[in-house]
Amino acid sequence: MISLIFIIIFFLIFIFLYFRNFLKLKRKKEVFKVKNLTTFNKKNLNNWMNLTKKERYILTKQDSATYLNRRKLLLEEIRKEYKNISRENSEGNMKK
Repeated sequence: MISLIFIIIFFLIFIFLYFRNFLKLKRKKEVFKVKNLTTFNKKNLNNWMNLTKKERYILTKQDSATYLNRRKLLLEEIRKEYKNISRENSEGNMKK
């Protein structure tokens, strides 16, 4: 009799943990849906404020990564342009 009660309790705990994990997975999927809303400005500030703290963190992390990549590309272009200008200046000085 006691073993039957333990089995039932164990089974109920197992079901509870399973549903809890299922709900966590469902919430994580909702976080990844937010990726479509990558641009936020004054017009859709309410959408930004309605996001959870974790969703806002993920979006700001993505924004900072894209900003860093754009900045690296811009610095590379500036360096290339500077090299070209300095070559032209040095060639121009040698011809004179």
